[in-house]
Amino acid sequence: MIRRDQTSAPSLVDLCVQKAIDKVRYLGNVGPVDHHLLERILPHCTLDQLMRVEKASKGTDLSPVTDKLWKKFFEKQFGIDCTNEAIKNMSKKRVSFRWLQLYEAKVKDIAQAEKELVDKIKLKYKEADAKKQSRQVKICTKTPPSSKRRFWGDNGPGYNVSNVKSNIMKKSKIEFLKCREVKNIAAINKNSIHRTASSSSFARSGSMSRIGSSSKDPKSSKRLF
Repeated sequence: MIRRDQTSAPSLVDLCVQKAIDKVRYLGNVGPVDHHLLERILPHCTLDQLMRVEKASKGTDLSPVTDKLWKKFFEKQFGIDCTNEAIKNMSKKRVSFRWLQLYEAKVKDIAQAEKELVDKIKLKYKEADAKKQSRQVKICTKTPPSSKRRFWGDNGPGYNVSNVKSNIMKKSKIEFLKCREVKNIAAINKNSIHRTASSSSFARSGSMSRIGSSSKDPKSSKRLF
């Protein structure tokens, strides 16, 4: 009596499913494939592969098969607490979203938050750099022309500013020459000069008077003989 092998050969469908699993990285539009077959194939996809299948199968609702897969990816990516918070919010607002939509919204929110954080950091660095630049000492490489002319003379303060090329320096020099302190110094010098001249004149006149009085004194003339 011949015994037959009880192990049956895999069906053609099983062979096709296994082939699809082996080549899952090449999957694209799976719209025409029955959902009961996709339930055996798509769980082998990575996040990026499943996203590619979703985009390629645009127009076909794969959520009956992929929604639970996206929930797993959401929980793995953002944590159990964030997943429970999303479920709580949907229950509280009495709305329902696909987990693919929740995943994309969460990624967008995180990207926006990161962008705002980067912008704030850049702004702080910019403000710090501007503050640092404002504190630096600026060295003036252009020196004003030197002048050895006196600011005041015998007749008062001098206003000759023809040798000053810069209008700002010229204006500053004129204002300096017109200030009260310079005028006081000039007045003191002028009075000193007048007093010196008066003292010299008085000394000369005194000497002449003494000489004249000596020549008229008879006793003095007798002494000469």
